[in-house]
Amino acid sequence: MFTGIVEELGEIVSKTEGPESAVLAIRGPLVTSDASHGASIAVNGVCLTVVDLKEDVFTADVMRETLERSSLGALTPGDGVNLERPVRLADRLGGHLVQGHVDGVGRITERIPAEKWEIVRVSLPADLSRYVVEKGSITVDGISLTVVEAAADSFTVSLIPTTLELTTLGRKVVGDPVNLEVDVVAKYVERLIGERK
Repeated sequence: MFTGIVEELGEIVSKTEGPESAVLAIRGPLVTSDASHGASIAVNGVCLTVVDLKEDVFTADVMRETLERSSLGALTPGDGVNLERPVRLADRLGGHLVQGHVDGVGRITERIPAEKWEIVRVSLPADLSRYVVEKGSITVDGISLTVVEAAADSFTVSLIPTTLELTTLGRKVVGDPVNLEVDVVAKYVERLIGERK
């Protein structure tokens, strides 16, 4: 479980593709400082398992399902990635409950700069629209954000200077894909209500 508070902007060191999977090597001095084999690290919002660790670089296996359902398949060496270690039970919950299970991929469709912040519009897959509400939480590339406006096929978020500086969203351009994870509470509520009907 994660909170969507990015700890570090890491870098893809290498990507080795196989027929049904890929191996990513990712540099992240902070998140590897206390990592070990089998640890979980969120990479652009996708929970990955540490397979190997050498100094400040960890490797993770990424199955075909994850490559197809997230934007990880489009990553290349040199790309920046948002990194977060799992939350500990004693930690403050700075963002919202994030599982690291990507629900879909959106694309940045608009960037509107303001005085010190920026409004970003992201396309929304039709099957996720019902989970996104104004002032609700959404995870974009592993970043816990508040929805400003929720439309049928898109939503907007406001990015503060810290988010623009310390995450991939400060560097992404119109057309770039982003991983989306909707609020898990909404999905559970829908399932419970549906079973009662």
